Amino acid sequence: MEQVRTRDFIYTSDDLYFASTNYIHPEDRVISFLRYVPDPEGDREKDGKRYRKVGSEEAYTYLRENHPDYLYFSQVTNVEMMGVPLDKVERIIKPENRLLGLKKTFESGGEVKNPELIAKLMDVADFFHFMADIPYDHLGISGSILPGLQKSDVSDLDFVVYGLDNHRRAIAAFKEHRGKEVYIEEVDKHITVEGITNDYWDFVYDKRMYDESLTKEEFRWYENRKANRGTINGTLFDILATKDYDEIEGTWGDTVYEPQGIAQIECDIVSALGAFDNPSLYTIENVEVIDGVDFPLTEVVSFTHTYAGEVVDGEHVVAKGKVEKVIVNGEFSHYRIVVGTTREAIDEYLKLKESPA
Repeated sequence: MEQVRTRDFIYTSDDLYFASTNYIHPEDRVISFLRYVPDPEGDREKDGKRYRKVGSEEAYTYLRENHPDYLYFSQVTNVEMMGVPLDKVERIIKPENRLLGLKKTFESGGEVKNPELIAKLMDVADFFHFMADIPYDHLGISGSILPGLQKSDVSDLDFVVYGLDNHRRAIAAFKEHRGKEVYIEEVDKHITVEGITNDYWDFVYDKRMYDESLTKEEFRWYENRKANRGTINGTLFDILATKDYDEIEGTWGDTVYEPQGIAQIECDIVSALGAFDNPSLYTIENVEVIDGVDFPLTEVVSFTHTYAGEVVDGEHVVAKGKVEKVIVNGEFSHYRIVVGTTREAIDEYLKLKESPA
């Protein structure tokens, strides 16, 4: 079976759609999260069938009641996880192939679902191809468009950039040209990408924040600084990072994570080089445990896009999440704190000690 990366989708023989959440996987299954299930009353349609999207809690409940073989207790993470058994994998759907396929169909005048939205997607792809010098085969589209389950009123594009250096160039190009009209002679297009416009802030905040860990004003400040989310002709897009194949290291099981409890800490950021990867990675020092379990922590990781790129080198921050003991090849390596153990990241956060807003 071809290698499955983060943000790939898996369609199963049980008519379920999962999103991959890992770069490396066990021998017998693909680590992923349930996103869409068949439902005659669902608000999405594909090939004459209807589907609906499920949230984190409902996804576990749905599988437990209908397809328990997709759930298992992982000896690597020491928690219950979702994973598609290999004999249930019907098709792997890759963001880069989907984008190239849509590009070919769109440019040849073929029929596509939501043509106005796909036109905006092509503009985003052209922008990063020409303004950040990223090959088209290192760009992709994830989210509901990837499996073709987008609604007619879809409001955002989960745009993927492959290769961490490519992603850094994409962010730099967006920062440089945000709010400016650029003319791309090769495709004879005038393209303007902007930051999040005022009419979208409530939507973005409500989509990402499920508690009050960040106020709306704080959230807006961080998002503007990160510059990994913008709009094109009134449609939101994320600039998501996924590792290139040659950047993926390790095998499933060589690193084991043992939960130690919850902690709230203050610390300094040493390096945010991996801040936009999945998971986001920040190395830390001068750690002070404010509350919870007390271990010598050396890094913060985040599994939610909300806290990707949240802070930068040298900043003094506070964080709250699950502490894990990291064991590599059977030997203790270090302790880390995990922010975003669920997509919603309730009462888990990473932010500046002093509010910026």
